[in-house]
Amino acid sequence: MKYGFGVDLGGTFVKLAYFDQTGAMLDKWQIPTDTSENGKNILPDIAASLSAYRKAHAIDDRDILGVGIGVPGPVDESGIVNCCVNLGWGVQNVAQALSSLTGLAVCVGNDANLAALGEWGKGSGVGCKNMLMVTLGTGIGGGIVLDGKILYGAHGAAGEIGNIIINRSETQMHTSGGYGCAEQYCSANGIVFLAKRYLENCSTPSQLRELPDFTCKDIFSAAKDGDCAATQILDQFYSLFGQFLANLCGVLNPALIVLGGGVSKAGQTLVDGVRPYFEHYAFHAQRATEIRIAALGNDAGVYGAFALALQHFFK
Repeated sequence: MKYGFGVDLGGTFVKLAYFDQTGAMLDKWQIPTDTSENGKNILPDIAASLSAYRKAHAIDDRDILGVGIGVPGPVDESGIVNCCVNLGWGVQNVAQALSSLTGLAVCVGNDANLAALGEWGKGSGVGCKNMLMVTLGTGIGGGIVLDGKILYGAHGAAGEIGNIIINRSETQMHTSGGYGCAEQYCSANGIVFLAKRYLENCSTPSQLRELPDFTCKDIFSAAKDGDCAATQILDQFYSLFGQFLANLCGVLNPALIVLGGGVSKAGQTLVDGVRPYFEHYAFHAQRATEIRIAALGNDAGVYGAFALALQHFFK
């Protein structure tokens, strides 16, 4: 039996997990992400944590097939990371650097892509040949799995779907610098943006008006309580999101769409809300595309990172 590690590098925490060669998770932990000094300590911290774990559990390095790591930035098929803005990184070979620090074989992928690979292998995508994962959090991420392999694209940026424009009439600039992108309306922050705009332009009573700094979760909760304004806000979101998913399917034609991220905690309510709009906008041959909620939660990234290591190193 061989073993290995999956690492999911986030802006606040690094999640690490230990797996056997079947892909079963045996242990997991996390460490803070030190983004000071342009993130120069991040990889040494990860290497130190992996070393401490191997020492504490008397793990023989000869039993380790390798390490997979997901990073928040574009990664090409050769493992070159092309800038991780929130970490302070420019272009660098993360696999080579971490391998030098650990003495282990290392492969690297984009974090959203690896979350998709994790869901494909051990979560909601099990048994599915081709899958699109859409992560709805603070922003929007995407991962595409075709025949069990990640789609990287020519520049390692396949799946950067949040920047797709879905409203050319938008006049307010999004934080990305653009106008009317999917992330502006369909992320957790985007739904709050829709809500604030709606409440500013109508006098409909709403419990949301009593909350000085309401969240996306508050909007779903208010709608569940029968709040008319919250229901209208979510209906606007569902319409935009359904159009967005239909457009993506027009290009990719996946067998399955998996929805992850914080907004996906709404569960079946989210699927039921977007389904009618998706079917309205989708090409007729794609209207039956299945939509599921992600099953692995915050562990999807480490599962996918180790799955990538299996693909690279286990023969």
